[in-house]
Amino acid sequence: MQDAGTLAEIFLQQSPACQWIVATDGAFARVYGDPLALLGRTAADLVGRLPGDVLAADEATAWRERFARALGGEMLLLRERRAKGTWYVTIFPLRIDGEIRLAGGSAREITPWAAAEQELRHTVLGALKAQEFERAMISRFLHDTMGQNLTALGLQLDLIRMDMESISPDTCQRIGDIQKLLEEMMESVREYSYELNPSMVERSGLRPALDRLAGRIRARFPGTLRLNVDPSLKLDPKLASALYQILQEGVENAVQHSGCSAIEIAVKSTRTGTVVEVRDNGRGFDPADLVSGRRGLGLLSMEHYAAQAGLDLAITSTRETGTTVRAATPESAER
Repeated sequence: MQDAGTLAEIFLQQSPACQWIVATDGAFARVYGDPLALLGRTAADLVGRLPGDVLAADEATAWRERFARALGGEMLLLRERRAKGTWYVTIFPLRIDGEIRLAGGSAREITPWAAAEQELRHTVLGALKAQEFERAMISRFLHDTMGQNLTALGLQLDLIRMDMESISPDTCQRIGDIQKLLEEMMESVREYSYELNPSMVERSGLRPALDRLAGRIRARFPGTLRLNVDPSLKLDPKLASALYQILQEGVENAVQHSGCSAIEIAVKSTRTGTVVEVRDNGRGFDPADLVSGRRGLGLLSMEHYAAQAGLDLAITSTRETGTTVRAATPESAER
């Protein structure tokens, strides 16, 4: 019979999961199992090395932050996607004599289990499409019915005011006051109609739509909002609508969740396509984090619009630099 230490070593090495121990300097002290599919490196490549020595820059930053959080006493539950595989990752502090001396990690591929989640995502995205249709119907009602009726009412009041000018100036004044209220109502109806219907972007263009969005956000955001749009930009109306929806969701997430003081919306035209970004300087997050990440309806909506328009969507975030939401045509995404 093998001793307990040997049995534990055999178990860890032959387990279908991958485990590791990280030293206080953030280097891999021990690696058990095969980390190649998750980290792109063998166990021999990783042991004794820092993430920055063996991983690509973006990945190294993410893993370095994760290890630091675990060494600070936090337990992380993550979901990582690599190629066609999905991994469930746990990173946690290891205590010796009551003090955190190391960090541990465990990763298990859950690709088959992710199928049920994917079905749920399709259901949610189907509900979003239905919601889009309903919003478009409400928008058309506001624009075509309410808007036209309010315009007709304003014209009728004009005629009444002209008829009453010589008879009752006081009544004319009251009619004028009513017309001012009516104009405010008409402007509100136009604004709501515009916000509800993505096709409004197709009618007026992406830049005017973003100008309106920036105006609405500045009214309730105490920080700085910058909007940079390439003046030479020419977009297909359907693509413009999808890009607007992604940018709108990105800005709303930044305002509601990041605690940032600055947001920048950038729309760039390149030789190979179009790139849009929303950047904030707030408290970033780990996009793979199942506990403290922001994998809510906003992200699902962005994924939905990106998939519809054939765009590549990427979200990068660190606790030092904030968050960037980036959507690009596939040619631009390769650059």
